[in-house]
Amino acid sequence: MSRRQTDSDLHRFTLWVLFLIAAISCCMAYYSFSVSLKGNSDTIFVGSSESWRGNEEEREGDGCCRGVEHLELWGDAMKWGSDFKLNSSEECCRACKEMCEGDDGPCLCDSWVFCGNKQDCGSRFGECWLKKQKDALDPDWRDSGDNVIWTSGLVFGKGEGIIKLKTEHGIVNVKLFPDCAPHSVYYILELLSLQHCAGCQFYRAESRGNSWDLQGNHIEHAPYGPPYALIQGTVDAYGTVFKDIPQEARPTIRRGSIAWVGSGPDFFISLANHHEWKKAYTVFGQVLPEDMEIVEKISQLPTIPDVWSNVKVAVLERPVPLRFIRMKKSP
Repeated sequence: MSRRQTDSDLHRFTLWVLFLIAAISCCMAYYSFSVSLKGNSDTIFVGSSESWRGNEEEREGDGCCRGVEHLELWGDAMKWGSDFKLNSSEECCRACKEMCEGDDGPCLCDSWVFCGNKQDCGSRFGECWLKKQKDALDPDWRDSGDNVIWTSGLVFGKGEGIIKLKTEHGIVNVKLFPDCAPHSVYYILELLSLQHCAGCQFYRAESRGNSWDLQGNHIEHAPYGPPYALIQGTVDAYGTVFKDIPQEARPTIRRGSIAWVGSGPDFFISLANHHEWKKAYTVFGQVLPEDMEIVEKISQLPTIPDVWSNVKVAVLERPVPLRFIRMKKSP
């Protein structure tokens, strides 16, 4: 026998229905953006549902200290690992970073090598080698592969690790984050050695519209897209073999953030601060603020409306070729 609903019951039921509708609406909005980044790829990465604040503090507090396993970087030793042993690769990385503090010039240490597997390392377990590369944008790879017992990483100090993203509309300076996204940065550094990057291009462009202000802040009560305030492209260069990028640090997407779509090679540059996306995308670099006007210019180019998985997007009438190049060395 069912119980008759009282006014109080009806009120509680109505509130529950409204809450459920609101929750479903938020999920659908987030899913729609994830799908909208699909492009020509069959794989869409759906981000974590955790709060975005943790990873924001990781990047802004310079808390990242990641390396690549089974990789040994060479270079001049600033500290000999045989005399300098630590408990983890993170501690080794931080020891290198401590040699980068201050504004007195380049880092004394820009790379580190750590042996962290007790069984494989034997008596060398815990060795932390702090090194200096002759060219941090072209690090000296000693060896790599499953048989290599070392974990290695790069560290870029203030004013270091900046490369150029060249387009016909101008050159964008990009600061790389090897401490947060080492696999991503190593791939971008490989592109620097190419004489050309055929196939690398921006193919999608969506402005801030009426949803975000000039600083990239969301305007109250405005929708979160479309347009989604980004330009999207690919670095799948003809003649090269792209290997999927593993999941790396995923801070909040901010104005100027450069992040992978899924595991690459498609990527995007954000024109806005997207707190609503949470920790969904691996960020491997940041456009310097003074160059965002070039990104804005590309976002305003003529586009053709299209629909990707039931989401409206804007595809460039004419794709914009791009290429990562290094800054000229100082004489």
